[in-house]
Amino acid sequence: MFDKSKRGYPQFRRTHPFIWCLAIICSLICIAVIVSGAAVFIGYMVMHPRIPILSVANATLGTMRYSQDGLLETQMTIIIRAENDNTKAHASFSDTGFILSFQGLVIAKLVADPFDVEKNSSIYFNYEVTSDEIPLDSARRHQVDLSLKERVITFDFKGDSRTQWRVWLLGSVKFWCHLDCQLRFHTSNGTYISSGCTSKTK
Repeated sequence: MFDKSKRGYPQFRRTHPFIWCLAIICSLICIAVIVSGAAVFIGYMVMHPRIPILSVANATLGTMRYSQDGLLETQMTIIIRAENDNTKAHASFSDTGFILSFQGLVIAKLVADPFDVEKNSSIYFNYEVTSDEIPLDSARRHQVDLSLKERVITFDFKGDSRTQWRVWLLGSVKFWCHLDCQLRFHTSNGTYISSGCTSKTK
């Protein structure tokens, strides 16, 4: 008989069952990742999901009083449009808030409760802004005087909203909408000068 323990004969060790189980699990995970990636790609190509959009649809400067003492009082209406271009998924908006300011001086903070927009539709909601008399420093007084001469006054309008929508195999998709623009009005009649204020990427 041959003695395999002697020099010149290779020694063979059996692979531990735990190693085989680990290899099988890793293979299954890799297959799942590949299948999930393919499903996401196919879902995207079929659905072509679009990010919901926030925009200023219209606005009106109803009242603007400026006294010789440097006190500014305003009243305006801002109409926001929430738009969902996805034809197969409704969108949810939450944590919605905006800040209206003049030359860095905050006039109003505007918020909205969570709301939904059905597929391929839009909704509008109005913000009625009424400010008390706001004291202005010399730099802001100068800016108001200049605006009155040019008959156009500008306010800053910034805000965010968290959007979420479910797209087939893609699951739940979340995104932040950001608005950062200026609201310009004719001081003579308070009409809004549209400037394309939108969260849509240009």
